[in-house]
Amino acid sequence: MNPENVIAANRFGLGARPGELAAIGRDARDWLAPQIEGSRRPPEAIRGLPSSAAAFEAYSDGQQERRETRKQRQDSGEQDSREKTRGKESEVSAAQRIVAGIRQKLAPMYLEQVAARYRAAVRTQEPWRERLVHFWANHFAVSADKPQVIALAGTLENEAIRPHVAGRFVDMLLAVEMHPAMILYLDNQASIGPNSELAERAGRRARNAERKLDINENLAREILELHTLGVNGGYSQADVTAFALALTGWSIGGARGRLREGKPGTFEFRDGLHEPGARTILGHRYGEDGVAQPRAVLKDLAAHPATATHVATKLVRHFVADEPPPAAVERVAKAYRDSDGSLPAVHRALLSLPEAWSDPSPKFKTPHEFVVSTFRMLDFVPEEPRQIAAPFELLGQRPWSPGSPAGWPDTADRWDGPDALLKRIEWASAAGERAGAGAQPLELAAQALGGALREHTRTAISRAASAAQGVTLLLASPEFQRR
Repeated sequence: MNPENVIAANRFGLGARPGELAAIGRDARDWLAPQIEGSRRPPEAIRGLPSSAAAFEAYSDGQQERRETRKQRQDSGEQDSREKTRGKESEVSAAQRIVAGIRQKLAPMYLEQVAARYRAAVRTQEPWRERLVHFWANHFAVSADKPQVIALAGTLENEAIRPHVAGRFVDMLLAVEMHPAMILYLDNQASIGPNSELAERAGRRARNAERKLDINENLAREILELHTLGVNGGYSQADVTAFALALTGWSIGGARGRLREGKPGTFEFRDGLHEPGARTILGHRYGEDGVAQPRAVLKDLAAHPATATHVATKLVRHFVADEPPPAAVERVAKAYRDSDGSLPAVHRALLSLPEAWSDPSPKFKTPHEFVVSTFRMLDFVPEEPRQIAAPFELLGQRPWSPGSPAGWPDTADRWDGPDALLKRIEWASAAGERAGAGAQPLELAAQALGGALREHTRTAISRAASAAQGVTLLLASPEFQRR
């Protein structure tokens, strides 16, 4: 069997399913290339999931229910024992219970999105395309740890990433930054121009005189630092501030309160929050043009040479090595520049890198990759959404919850510590038990790893006391832990 088939299935793909290595055929690149071209219908597993608008409405309903419950208690004189003491401690306690209640209400929606994501990953016949969906969702990371985003993180992947994975970077960039998940995650709905219509109205009211309405720089900073130019991309703090001013007014439709205008949970430009005036960013002047002003900035950022280098570096790190070879980065960056950010051209450049095919397993699998490749090898995914999510939480990579806008790390030093490896073995043992006495560990090894399976690993598996132990040894082997 061609050794490149193993690389195609396990590095570019998501791990070989039974029969996949043989199905790849004589030329692995010919198998991979069509997967990144053209549009696709959403995978069957994710069709029919609630939209971002439905997810946001569920969040708004949860907020409203908690407010009404709290008001009823106050009106009736009934108070929780923790609220009997007055002051900040009581307010914090009440807020924490509201957040916990919202999390509980939205947890089933989040879990169903997680389950759909991994059902699609296990069953897909285009695993490279699916891996790229996951890569770009992590590049444009949001976190379900934030209550507003619990039920929206999956919708960002399905509504803003998936439709553009075979398009142009600029279109994906625009879709992401205008998505309610990103706006809420980075608080841009709360960013108000200091000279906007709303700020001026508030300043005229005595009761609001002490509260200064101002910008929030989160979205502007992360777009420059993480999504486009990179931390060394040549921007300044003045550029961040100017971009944040341009982004004021980029918000979402709301169901209640001051932001009730517009369709709930969809992008809404609020002219009354927008800071009027021209902005200068990276030396380029952008005239006042309302909602179009930051769109023009984003288009220029997508075309910037620093963006090409930043994107290429992350792709080469993901597909080639933790320390990206500079020559490989430049070849991918050149493909980006020459194609005006065409993602199929950029992804094809990865296929053409000699470095991507020279080492059979340079990358240590993240928990996400380890679990998905296990499910694919066993051709199995649990029925219950909680059971699908459980291994990712156990291994420290809860779906869509990276803990920072930078996304999950993509290097071995984050995932190969002693405690992390013990948890992998623990889960590998459980997976081996789940595979049962009917499993054929050596056959599974051949189907998943082909010629990459080393003789000493084959011998250890063959000497296992049981089929379950053999599967555990396979999953814990260095060959399976790497891609």
